[in-house]
Amino acid sequence: MTTQHFDEPVAAHADDRQERPDPEGALPRLRVLWGLVRPHRSSLIIGLVLGLGATGSLLATPMAIKWVLDSLSANGSMVLPVVILLGLLVIGALLGFWQQLVLGTMAEKVVLGARTSLIRRIYGARVDALSTRSGGELVTRVTSDTVLLREASSSSIVQIVNSSITLVGSIVLMAVLDWPILLVTLAAVIGVGGVVGFLMPRIASAQQGAQNALGDLGARLEGGIRALRTIKVNGAERSQADRVMYDAQVSARHSIRAVRTEAVAWTTAGAGIQLSVIAVLAIGAWRVSNGTLAVSTLVAFLLYAFQLVDPVTELTVHMSQLQAGIAAAGRIRELESIRVESDHASATPGTVEVKTERRSAGGVFEESALLRFVDVEARYDATSKPVLIDADLDVPRRGHLAIVGPSGAGKTTIFSLMLRFLDPSAGHLVLDGTPYEQLTYHEVRSRFAYVEQDTPVVPGSVRDNLALGNPRADDLAMFDSLAAVHLDERVRALPQGLDTPAMSTTLSGGERQRLALARALISDADILLLDEATAQLDGRTEAAIHEVIGRVAQRSAVITIAHRLSTVIDADEIVVLERGRIRARGTHHELLKGDELYRELVAALRIS
Repeated sequence: MTTQHFDEPVAAHADDRQERPDPEGALPRLRVLWGLVRPHRSSLIIGLVLGLGATGSLLATPMAIKWVLDSLSANGSMVLPVVILLGLLVIGALLGFWQQLVLGTMAEKVVLGARTSLIRRIYGARVDALSTRSGGELVTRVTSDTVLLREASSSSIVQIVNSSITLVGSIVLMAVLDWPILLVTLAAVIGVGGVVGFLMPRIASAQQGAQNALGDLGARLEGGIRALRTIKVNGAERSQADRVMYDAQVSARHSIRAVRTEAVAWTTAGAGIQLSVIAVLAIGAWRVSNGTLAVSTLVAFLLYAFQLVDPVTELTVHMSQLQAGIAAAGRIRELESIRVESDHASATPGTVEVKTERRSAGGVFEESALLRFVDVEARYDATSKPVLIDADLDVPRRGHLAIVGPSGAGKTTIFSLMLRFLDPSAGHLVLDGTPYEQLTYHEVRSRFAYVEQDTPVVPGSVRDNLALGNPRADDLAMFDSLAAVHLDERVRALPQGLDTPAMSTTLSGGERQRLALARALISDADILLLDEATAQLDGRTEAAIHEVIGRVAQRSAVITIAHRLSTVIDADEIVVLERGRIRARGTHHELLKGDELYRELVAALRIS
């Protein structure tokens, strides 16, 4: 693969992205930054006090040196001035060391706090709120953006204060020594400050662009890794790599622009102060020669002038770091808009009234359904068309209910509503006589076991995956659930048995699907949801799963979404969906006789 320069277009297919405008000022991002620092403000104050002490010893050093020189010229004792000079050196070093320890520890705690907050928000977010965001982008914000907070949240803030005090203190003491020469120094400081202030917004803009591109890179790379087999089969390695490289190069271009701007700022700051030192030396030497300025005063003044180089340079550097931290805080702040699931019910008892019983043809009330849909409508956002319309559905306390229909008919939406991944835009869901609005998310989901169609493996061992369904299950219960799906012998043969990492490279797709089924079985939930749970299984194992479904259906409710109608032929009731509406319901034989769409689905899959 050829190497491309940063100024070249990556490929014709690469989308031309413009720099994203900043929709808000720096103040909201500063609030986020301060919100992360606030819990550690005592450490910040200690670091600031230690820094002020170190700065004070630094400011006093030229005066002590002047005292040494004056004692030398007056033939006086230099013992006390030298002792004081050494004492200032030792005190400044100790205070500086202590400050670095305090601020370094605080910075790591700030990063840990930011990561903890982001991780909890991501895992606590509503599923529909995360559906528009890439996993790679979220990972980048938790890993990369939080690192930028380290310096900005601790040492940068303190060093900006310390450098400002050093700068002001040096100027004040220079005025005490000789104010005419001070005017020359002030002219250089004001000029440098103007240039740096002009360049700071450009540094912030470049760093923001670099971080945005880095998030895009993480998102595209994560998606590419998940689809690596598909990419390789289609010979698209180079084109997909070019797309990721494009994001990397965009980030590099922004970063290089920031580096160039910072280099201009640092060079201007250093050169301006050095120029003022040369001017002070020239004017001071002229005044010493005509007797209007003492040599010791000139030496002390020059030391203060040299001291200006460090605070001016540090102000520039730490302001750049603060800009990077503010930009990272802005990206972290964006995640605050993600809606999270509340631990509390959204309605109090009595605010929602829904009939939970139905009258039979003979006028006698039947047993309440375990789960009921009452005139439910669902949308994925406020402006979209409803994906489920006027759904009335009863799920019995036991038995097998199957949901079938063409793609896009609303089958997955029904599962999302049951599991509260999505809230209805109209109507109500009632669980065991209680409307969903009066239940917490945990109270609802604790009644369900769910097997996804993609059957993802949770990071960890086989035991960890099974324990998700029932943390109190012992090895015997785990192997019983594995045996029900014909996976017990395979797990026993693994190098570490139940403690073997359950990565996709260890278990095949069908085995991962059976592991997910075993996890659901071990949970002993009231309602078992299966989203095409036998899609990747061989005929023998599929028959065993059907037997398991039959046994579970005798004691609890089983609801299956099926694209293979062989999965649901023996269901107690089949619900046919079409364009978001419940079209028909009945047994397999009843629907074959009475519903044309169901007959078409059966014919398409050649099932007799």
